[in-house]
Amino acid sequence: MIQHRIPEALAAMSARAFLQKYTGVSLNLWRKIKQSESFRLNGVLVNPALTEVHPGDVISYELIEHSRLEPMALPLDIRYEDDALLIVNKPAGQLVHPSQKGHTATLANAVLFYYKETQQPWSFHPVHRLDRQTSGLVLIAKQPQMQHLLSTKNGQLFHRSYLALIEGRLTPPAGQIDAPIARKPGSIIARMVSPAGSPALTYYRTIAADERYSLLELTLATGRTHQIRVHLASLGHPLLGDDLYGGTQELIARQALHSWKIECKHPSNNRNISVNAELPDDMHSISTHLNKIPL
Repeated sequence: MIQHRIPEALAAMSARAFLQKYTGVSLNLWRKIKQSESFRLNGVLVNPALTEVHPGDVISYELIEHSRLEPMALPLDIRYEDDALLIVNKPAGQLVHPSQKGHTATLANAVLFYYKETQQPWSFHPVHRLDRQTSGLVLIAKQPQMQHLLSTKNGQLFHRSYLALIEGRLTPPAGQIDAPIARKPGSIIARMVSPAGSPALTYYRTIAADERYSLLELTLATGRTHQIRVHLASLGHPLLGDDLYGGTQELIARQALHSWKIECKHPSNNRNISVNAELPDDMHSISTHLNKIPL
């Protein structure tokens, strides 16, 4: 059961207007709500398309979600959970969602098993994704309207910060990389910096370094495919282990990129949430040999 109380500060409006403007309900989800025959106003079953809501009213509805994915009993490192959001720490090597090649044992399979075991009637609604070999935090909405709201606010409600190990040192040690990204001709996977690409902006600062490697913190202002990997490689400082973009695998066999922090303004109550995930062992063992850079 999903329930909302109309704030006292709002004027009367249609139920559709309230749900779409203030709760993140998309047009497709609105259609499902109408078809659910479960919409109630102050406990009374009504037709949502003909309903006007007023301050203090309580509306509710039920959506039965069906997933074609199979729940699987897999390790799941939960770092935050409430009735609307779930933040988990994904290991390197695990897909977020099954691909067309039929991969299983993904984060989606693990989350669905957790929902099943804890009797939560949700499907899998990731707000963003990580590459298979990128480790770290993933923000998951339990309800589709929360996913829609978080995904369409242009980064206003949540921010992601990453830790990365790169070859060499960036000059200056802190700054931004503002370079559009496009698909690389002849490849369905690789991307490249190109004037014809989509705008992409990455902020970075150097945390520690030696003569060969650096540890960076990076924050995304946009969310292009492989954005951090492409931006750093374009400057001649690819991620360690990132063989797709020229990184050496001498010290680590996967791209040394970790989603270490998610900061989120809760879409239901505007409460600030901040969640961290420490570096995994393969990156930590390299970073401990680097010298901290004064800020």
